[in-house]
Amino acid sequence: MPARARLSQAAVEERRQAVLRHVVERGEIRIDDLASRFDVSLMTMHRDLDDLAARHLLRKERGRAVAFPALTMETATRFRESARLAAKNALCAAVADRITPGTTLLLDDSTTLYPLADVLASVGQLTVVTNSVGLAQRLGGAPEVDITLLGGRYNSEFNCCTGPDVVGALSRIRADLALTSATAILEGRLFHPLREYAEIKEAMLASANRSLLLADHSKFGRTATYAYGTAAVYDGVLTDTATADEEIAAIRGLGVRVERIAPEEST
Repeated sequence: MPARARLSQAAVEERRQAVLRHVVERGEIRIDDLASRFDVSLMTMHRDLDDLAARHLLRKERGRAVAFPALTMETATRFRESARLAAKNALCAAVADRITPGTTLLLDDSTTLYPLADVLASVGQLTVVTNSVGLAQRLGGAPEVDITLLGGRYNSEFNCCTGPDVVGALSRIRADLALTSATAILEGRLFHPLREYAEIKEAMLASANRSLLLADHSKFGRTATYAYGTAAVYDGVLTDTATADEEIAAIRGLGVRVERIAPEEST
């Protein structure tokens, strides 16, 4: 039998993300069952799981792969950062021509905005205000981007700062444009599983002249514990082409412009 062709690192990572999604759907599963499902050797599956466990994306326990609790997975940056990258890249690229030199931007802690770092570095002469340590780190090397990191209580799961200090600082800022995302959107209503993060999003919107919501299709058709208004507070919504038509129609029914962006196909 001829040897299998060696996969690229991108293909290996794609398989590992598929393994992670399957473990999350099942809660826990035997490692040998995973190897059979993904048609790889037991040794290869152990390598995949070791990599995912080292990134704290799942746990390996006595021949099983075990998912973290649902709330942890829904909120922690380490789970969100590598998810649906093609859609996130497309959404961030689509706002590039709306950001001009001299703009003051408010950016929340959403990993959806992480690809903006490359976009903003190419614009230059910008002021960025954010509570996201991750975004500040990504923008740190851009020579013409002035970064203000909003300090408060640091949360390692989100890699950002929260609390009344952040909200208070936002009340003293006036920005040209706020770019945020949402954890869950249902029929135009916005939700977040943690109240303090919803409060920061509200404060950012109140401190900006204009605002755009960037959210991929996975955010729609869902709810979370805390509601914080509707998409009507935004000047526009950008999502990808996989978002359900009925969710798009609900937002447009609020009088908000929605743009659907097609992610680039991976090669």
